Amino acid sequence: MQDLGNTQFFKVAADKEISVKEVLKAVFDAMTQKGYNPVNQIVGYIMSGDPTYVTSHMGARSKIMKVERDEIVEEMLKEYIKANHWDEQA
Repeated sequence: MQDLGNTQFFKVAADKEISVKEVLKAVFDAMTQKGYNPVNQIVGYIMSGDPTYVTSHMGARSKIMKVERDEIVEEMLKEYIKANHWDEQA
């Protein structure tokens, strides 16, 4: 018989953190494999918040839902600025 006076502990292993950049790469690859236009689909997701814009192939939908949409926009803007060397003009 169990001792009901003691508290039981249950610990779930934490998911491995994945960066926004890694999420975008994984989603891009999954969309490309399925024949979708990744840019159009990701923009649709960012604008609407509707995860059905992202394929579930390779877990892409689950991955993109683990990061906030504003973090996705921020990461893309940072990379765009870096690619155009605007950050060096300051």
